[in-house]
Amino acid sequence: MIASVPARRLRRSDGAGPLTRRPGVLVYALLTGVVVSSAFPLYWSFVVSSSDSSAIGDSIPPLVPGGYLLENVQRVFDTVDFWLAIQNSLIVSGTVMVSTVVLSSFAGFAFARLRFAGRNTLFLVVIGTVMVPAQLGVVPLYMVVGDLGWYGRLEAVIVPALVNAFSVFWMRQACEESVAPELVDAARVDGCSLWGTFRHVAIPAIRPQAAVLGMVTFMAAWNDFFWPLIVLDPNESLTVQVALSRLASGYFLDYSLMLTGATLGVLPVIIVFLLLARQIVNGLTRVSVNG
Repeated sequence: MIASVPARRLRRSDGAGPLTRRPGVLVYALLTGVVVSSAFPLYWSFVVSSSDSSAIGDSIPPLVPGGYLLENVQRVFDTVDFWLAIQNSLIVSGTVMVSTVVLSSFAGFAFARLRFAGRNTLFLVVIGTVMVPAQLGVVPLYMVVGDLGWYGRLEAVIVPALVNAFSVFWMRQACEESVAPELVDAARVDGCSLWGTFRHVAIPAIRPQAAVLGMVTFMAAWNDFFWPLIVLDPNESLTVQVALSRLASGYFLDYSLMLTGATLGVLPVIIVFLLLARQIVNGLTRVSVNG
């Protein structure tokens, strides 16, 4: 159906010139449905967080925000130390995001454009670690954290997540597709150092993919619940996800309180996404075109 084909330039059969096909009503209806279904859970969380807890049990639940938002926010901060949770999560997620992007960019550039003995074998070893379930390393990692005296400290969450195999693979593919080997060779012939080559040739080319990786890493670290629950003290060094679990504990589930905390907890992720939105869109577009 011509009306549902995305906009692209096609060549006329008679060779008279390009023919432009624009998206039809079906495409816009589908995109609108995707946007609404994606945004509705966030909107519903905001509606519940701005309503009284008794409104959830009404036969007709509220569909518009109420006037209890500030009261519910105050209840969240009175129930748990949410400021401390947000601060700790920002420290953990920000540090992990920066370290993952930097270290995986170094490793990806080395695996993609440097020639050294055992390069392919070492890369296979790194990728092979993805097949090992994370749950198998919980007990030995917990023992290491205890021996280092990191129990209850943010180092116990940050250090094990500084870099991972997926990020190395992602940046290696980014360097393979975006960093031309001819440019690397030309920079080295001109006397540019290895660091200078990486800085002036690789970084501008892989910036969009690095932004995508940074956003994914930030979200994964922000939403991590299992490991922080094990190694952090919930009274002194809790994170946002641990704080949300405490809001959900008890004999009575206060949905207004829970969803108010969830709404507050998702705001930093939205802010980070808005800051990286342009680079993320460029990175995803480049990956889809090259793919």
